[in-house]
Amino acid sequence: MSGNAFTGGVEPGGLWTQNDIRILLCYILSSVDGPLSGDSISQIVQGKALANYFEVGDALAALCRQGNVIQDETGLYTVTPSGREIAASLDATLPLSVRDKALEAAMRLMAEAKARRENRVDIEETENGYRVTCHISGGAMELMSISLYAPDWNQAKQVEQNFYRDPEGVYALLLSSLTGDAAYAHSYFEEHKS
Repeated sequence: MSGNAFTGGVEPGGLWTQNDIRILLCYILSSVDGPLSGDSISQIVQGKALANYFEVGDALAALCRQGNVIQDETGLYTVTPSGREIAASLDATLPLSVRDKALEAAMRLMAEAKARRENRVDIEETENGYRVTCHISGGAMELMSISLYAPDWNQAKQVEQNFYRDPEGVYALLLSSLTGDAAYAHSYFEEHKS
């Protein structure tokens, strides 16, 4: 259980043992307090180079076998009460920097998932490239949509990805610019400094 893990893709300060990786996964699932897909868990851990991809998969499988994490019929993972106990009692064994990075990545991933649920991007091929239309929702109604030209598919996908990172910021900038109220955008970005 505490043998050395593969180290490929792990930055200095990352996790090297299976035991630490299992604790990290319990910590992430417990902190998020909701189900996550295996891909989402991998994105959180890999995005910060905290553990090896293959070791994360092995750790998830072991946690499921031990009853610390369950996987539902849709493939989503949820921490069990015993997994929460592991996270609560052993998270101090993980370096603070690892915990902070994992939590930051998890929150960013969840914010992007929420942005994707509540907003929409349409990419349409044209004669000269692509038209990217970003739709900003305010619940049941569309607040704004804006269409941009992108010369190629890669740039169109980059516009989509950047839009989903902060649709509220896009809205704040556009509204501020169109209404001449620079203070609105300034206050938004002051509140959302990272």
